[in-house]
Amino acid sequence: MRSVSLEWTGEGLRFTGKGVEPGSPSVSIDGDNVGGASPMQHLLLAAASCAAIDVVLILQKMRVALAGLSVTATGRRREEPPRRFEAIDLRFAATGKEVDPGRVERAVALSVEKYCSVLHSLAADIAVTTSVDVH
Repeated sequence: MRSVSLEWTGEGLRFTGKGVEPGSPSVSIDGDNVGGASPMQHLLLAAASCAAIDVVLILQKMRVALAGLSVTATGRRREEPPRRFEAIDLRFAATGKEVDPGRVERAVALSVEKYCSVLHSLAADIAVTTSVDVH
C-alpha cells in the first residue's frame, strides 16, 4: 500500500503533497501551473520517471555502461471533459560509450509492456508510443 497526503496552501490552486511516511519529501502542485507543475504534468512526470527507472535497472542488469538517460513525455488530451490523456509519447535519449541501441529499445519495450506500474495504472485505451535515441 502507498499513501500520500495533499494540503491546499490557501493560495489559488496550489497544494503541497507528500508521502505519509516520515521524512517523505514534498512536491508542489499548482492547477494554474505557476507555483508548481499541474496535476497532468505530474502524471506525465510519473509515467516518464517510472519508465526511466525501469530502463536504468534493466540496462544495469544487461551490463550496459549507461552514462545518461533523459525522457521527454508528451501527452495528447481530449478536447472535451474529462480532458484525460488519449495518448502519451515517451522519447528516450541514452548516452554512453558503446551503448547498443537495440538493448536500449529492448529495455524501453520491457518497461512499457511489462514493468511500468504507472503506465499500467492508466486507462487501457491510452496509446503509448516510444522512441529511442542513443548518443
